[in-house]
Amino acid sequence: MALKLAIVGRPNVGKSTLFNRLAGKRLAIVDDQPGVTRDRRFGTGRLGDLDLELIDTAGFEDVTDESLEARMRAQTELAVDEADIALFVIDAREGVTPGDEIFADVLRRKGKPVVVAANKSESKASESGVLEAFGLGLGEPIPISAEHGEGMADLYAAVAALAPDPDDEDDEAAAGKPISIAIVGRPNAGKSTLVNALIGEDRLLVGPEAGITRDAIPVDWTWDDRAIRLVDTAGLRRKAKVQEKLEKLSTGDSIRAITFAEVVILVMDATHPFEIQDLQIADLVEREGRALVYVLAKWDLVEDPQTRLPELIEQAHRLLPQLKGSPVVALSAETGRGLDRLMPSVLKAHGDWSTKVKTRDLNDWLQMAVARHPPPAVNGRRVKPKYMAQTKARPPTFVLFASRADQLPDHYKRYLVNSIRESFDLPGVPIRLTVRSNKNPYSDGETAPAPRAYRPPRSASRPAGSKPDDSKPASRPKKPKAGNPRGRAAKLARPGVKPKRASRPSSSPRKPR
Repeated sequence: MALKLAIVGRPNVGKSTLFNRLAGKRLAIVDDQPGVTRDRRFGTGRLGDLDLELIDTAGFEDVTDESLEARMRAQTELAVDEADIALFVIDAREGVTPGDEIFADVLRRKGKPVVVAANKSESKASESGVLEAFGLGLGEPIPISAEHGEGMADLYAAVAALAPDPDDEDDEAAAGKPISIAIVGRPNAGKSTLVNALIGEDRLLVGPEAGITRDAIPVDWTWDDRAIRLVDTAGLRRKAKVQEKLEKLSTGDSIRAITFAEVVILVMDATHPFEIQDLQIADLVEREGRALVYVLAKWDLVEDPQTRLPELIEQAHRLLPQLKGSPVVALSAETGRGLDRLMPSVLKAHGDWSTKVKTRDLNDWLQMAVARHPPPAVNGRRVKPKYMAQTKARPPTFVLFASRADQLPDHYKRYLVNSIRESFDLPGVPIRLTVRSNKNPYSDGETAPAPRAYRPPRSASRPAGSKPDDSKPASRPKKPKAGNPRGRAAKLARPGVKPKRASRPSSSPRKPR
């Protein structure tokens, strides 16, 4: 969600210039004449990684009559009321004026977060004006230059420190948003009958025939002052049995409903529950990261229900250990028996699915978990878990920083996930755990390998005047062969015999032709 930022201040301090700088283009007219901007101008911009909704305002004038300046002041105050943060711009070269002090009192009464920006601070002449801005009592002023783009990093740090937490915004948005619940299962398991029993009217067609529901039908409902959206889906059969084009479309629609749901109710026929297709649907829900509630429908047809229910709960934990602890509700939509226990279980699963664990508590737990069961040694060295944090909820997702993270065995990751589920009371919630290593591979005491000496390639030519490589042995002169000389050597050895191509001395003159 974009952050609303109102740029306010007295006339001719550079508000529109800063507005254009943050927007990345010239949207507002800029001139040296004061009072150019009169109406509020809206735009979108970006500061670092912050998405902004910018509001450019007119210069603040201390008048309350029916004049144009008074109406411009009312527009400025309205912009402050609508914004998340007020960016109070002053002229650092002129320093703090009486108009700035009056507007600072107005901002204090508004109670909005304020960032003071001392504009036109590109020269040393503005240093005294920046120091005067401390006297406004609105925090540390940020020296910037909207014209030259200086000080934007410091401005980002100040705005980001006052920006609302996105997790809190998500919580507020989720408070008014209906809880999306997908009701899935095999054909003719009683899904539509369950929806009709919950809302108290015959909203969906039901009957003994399998496959009546084809589309994913959303039904808005209110339970205990909570907005609920029930999504009835078509029955899911084994993929090999789905042949018709219409049933393929219905199956895709049901899987899409699981993807966009928050809680999934898996409806099973209590007379033959936990068949292969039921287990596959539950595994799909876990892979999608959704909270799961088992419903044993048609419970009025089960003989000896008090003995049968603990057996089915144990069977669910044994067949689906990755969802161990998911609630199992036995009910009959026809008679209404056990129907009152369904929605409390759904809301409990939704609350666990949205859990956020404090980082301090998480690292205290990590120390105890590692002390109780240290990680195994890999290649003679132990993996050392160091720090853990939760990156997001829905489903709870955690990041563990450890040395040699890629060598941490899968069974130890499962131990950590099960310990999190047990220690923080998160039964049946899909938990995601990612293990990352430190950025410095030698931070835990390992030594870096010694650098190798550079050796030029053999084919490289040796520069002129350089000495030959000492590593290669020098070539030795050839020894004359023992025995009688032959050929040219024999001729040269004879006395008085000159060879045909014997060289003449250079001092002898040539005869003219």
